[in-house]
Amino acid sequence: MRERRSTQHRRRTREFETFVAGAGGRLLHAATLLTAEHPDANPRAQHLLTAALAETYARWPRPHGEDPYDRTRQELAARFARAAWRYHRPGARPRGLLARLTPQERLILVLRLYEGVAEEQTAALVGLPADRVRAIYTRAIATMRSTPPAVRAPGAAPTGGPGEREGAP
Repeated sequence: MRERRSTQHRRRTREFETFVAGAGGRLLHAATLLTAEHPDANPRAQHLLTAALAETYARWPRPHGEDPYDRTRQELAARFARAAWRYHRPGARPRGLLARLTPQERLILVLRLYEGVAEEQTAALVGLPADRVRAIYTRAIATMRSTPPAVRAPGAAPTGGPGEREGAP
C-alpha cells in the first residue's frame, strides 16, 4: 500500500513537472505583463505564478477533460485581480511594457491579446459584462498605441531624455 502511494506520488509529481517545464515560461511572461514588471526583475510575477502553480498542483491529477494550462491561467488571473491594488500604488513605479495601464486594463489586455481568451470567457473570468470588457480592451489598446514610453532595464541610465544632448557623456 505504501509503495503504491509512493509510486502514484512520483508519477503525479513527474506529470506536474512536465507541465511546468512546458508552460512555465509562457505563464511567467503573462504574470510579468500583469504585474508590469521588467522581465529581468519580476519578483511579484514570480510570486503570483508560484501561488497559481501551487493551487494547480493541489488539484493534480486533473479531472478528465480539464486543461491544466487553462486552470492555472484562471488561477493566475483571479489572484492578480484580488491583489490588483498592490500593482497600482502611487509609490510603486512599474517599469514593464504595460505599466501605463491600470491593473484591470492589463488583466483584460493580457487575457484577450496575449493569451487569446475569448471576450465572453474573459468577461466571465473577471466578473464583468462582455460589453464592459470590450470597452476596457479598446481603451487599453488605444493607450498602448499612443506614443510608447522607452522601457529600460532596472538600474539602466536614461538615454536621450529631456535636457540630454546626443553624444554627451
